[in-house]
Amino acid sequence: MLAQRAPGFLRADGTQLVDGSGQKLILRGMGLGGWQLQEGYMFRLSNLGQQYRIKEKISDVVGPQQADRFYDDWLANHTRRIDIDSMAAWGFNSVRLPMHYNLYTLPSEQEPVAGQHTWLAKGFALTDSLLNWCRANKMYLILDLHAAPGGQGNDLPIADRDPAKPSLWQSEANQQKTIAFWRKLAERYANEPWIGGYDLINEPNWGFDDPKDVRGTAESRNVPLRKLMVDITKAIREVDKHHLIIIEGNGFGNNYAGILPTWDPNMALSFHKYGNFNTQPAIQRFLDLRQQYNVPIWLGESGENSNTWFTEAIRLMETNDIGWCWWQLKKMGLNNPLEIKTPAGYQTLLDYWSGKAPKPTAAEAQQTLDELLANTRLDRNQYHRDVIDAMFRQVQSTRSKPFVSHTLTNNATVQAADFDMGRQRSAYFDADTARYQYTPGVNTDGNRGRAYRNDGVDIRLDPTSKSPYVTNTESGEWLTYTVKVAKTGSYAVQFRVASDTTNGRLSLLTADKPLLTAVDVPNTGGPTSWQSTSAQVVHLRKGLNTLRLLIIQGGFNLAAMEFSTANRKPATN
Repeated sequence: MLAQRAPGFLRADGTQLVDGSGQKLILRGMGLGGWQLQEGYMFRLSNLGQQYRIKEKISDVVGPQQADRFYDDWLANHTRRIDIDSMAAWGFNSVRLPMHYNLYTLPSEQEPVAGQHTWLAKGFALTDSLLNWCRANKMYLILDLHAAPGGQGNDLPIADRDPAKPSLWQSEANQQKTIAFWRKLAERYANEPWIGGYDLINEPNWGFDDPKDVRGTAESRNVPLRKLMVDITKAIREVDKHHLIIIEGNGFGNNYAGILPTWDPNMALSFHKYGNFNTQPAIQRFLDLRQQYNVPIWLGESGENSNTWFTEAIRLMETNDIGWCWWQLKKMGLNNPLEIKTPAGYQTLLDYWSGKAPKPTAAEAQQTLDELLANTRLDRNQYHRDVIDAMFRQVQSTRSKPFVSHTLTNNATVQAADFDMGRQRSAYFDADTARYQYTPGVNTDGNRGRAYRNDGVDIRLDPTSKSPYVTNTESGEWLTYTVKVAKTGSYAVQFRVASDTTNGRLSLLTADKPLLTAVDVPNTGGPTSWQSTSAQVVHLRKGLNTLRLLIIQGGFNLAAMEFSTANRKPATN
């Protein structure tokens, strides 16, 4: 029998997850996507997709030996103790490790003796180190088989699958290796309470009864998937009676037809959520499964959206007593806590790999790749504190807080992109704040600039100065700024704008009361041809002032507000 009251272990208790003392626990987690398993889109390589193809391209420009070194250094640099310490400090209590099987065992077709399993030290050593860091921070580590032997679906990059070889579902050898792998992990970590659970197979997407159902979303029986997960569970329980078993349905984790009822008393159902509405109906089918089968549910993967979507999704989960885990800590791009900066020569590599440019020299390519390796380290990452604020503070509070400190003395410039941090309709109002790419008929983009911040406000970088500016302004939108004024008095304010029309108008308010009459935005001759509007005088009191910049008529770009004391001559073009 399963040890239901095993001390210290995360476990299922009816419809809830509880810790070792029996207290309800809401998992607040982050995945380490891109560490053991690269997906092309994370590094602007969607045209390549799978990690093995990326490695082939790297081998082409620097040679196989240097490509192997690159991947060794990648594993050493990408995720370190400082990353886990930082996640704990931000508020996360769990980590999901997307594992690539080939760091732990040989591919089936490479085994010296068919049917046997060669174990590799590298993957286990990486997991041991990560576990030590999690244990030191009292964080649960959830092991997730993200790339199974042969690959578990028709979405090739998420499992690094080579379609020319048998998939997980087409090879008995691959299935037996998957079972043996989980037994090996369970044997190694059977008595480790900071292992939170075993996420058996990430996002299966396969048509078992109908090969045309390539994503597995229409499957009604899922017989091979259930059988394999039952067999894996049996192998785990031979050596480990304590740990939580986490299962995922077909169709990227969400199609549970034919898979239930559960077959073990210590299980949880995972579902994944991307690009749909954050409403109760959007998750009701999983709530129903929770009640019907008396089993906990867990949002095991989500993200890839705006801060507004993040806050709404996490509030929805926690309101329904559901733990959650965002997909990745870092990648190229800003909708994660950490952003990997693009190396100087990276575009040259991308252009060569896409057939648009000649091959760089090995020395040039090596320099770019070395810079990329350095840029994966947390101390070289761009930290997006707005993302963390949206995932934690904004879930609990409607209050806004300054993004940066603005102090107005004699002269001051307030960058338009440095509006306060907070929820939509609290810190700002934008007409389009999130992407609903998986919702039919909804064609929103959320953040059309995708620079500097991950809020719904559209922000781009000036091509010359690289400074951020607000773009795609629409009538009725507004931004809030908390400004510390050194001395009560009158101040001249101008707005740094760019436009190719003469229709734009804006205003400045405090407590919803106008501070100045509407300001016309001139035609400056282009979207980044910056000019300052005519000066207007506003009266501000000493101390903190909350200013709301209102877009009366949109269609222009906004870089900054420029303040000077009213008895001084304002800046001119």
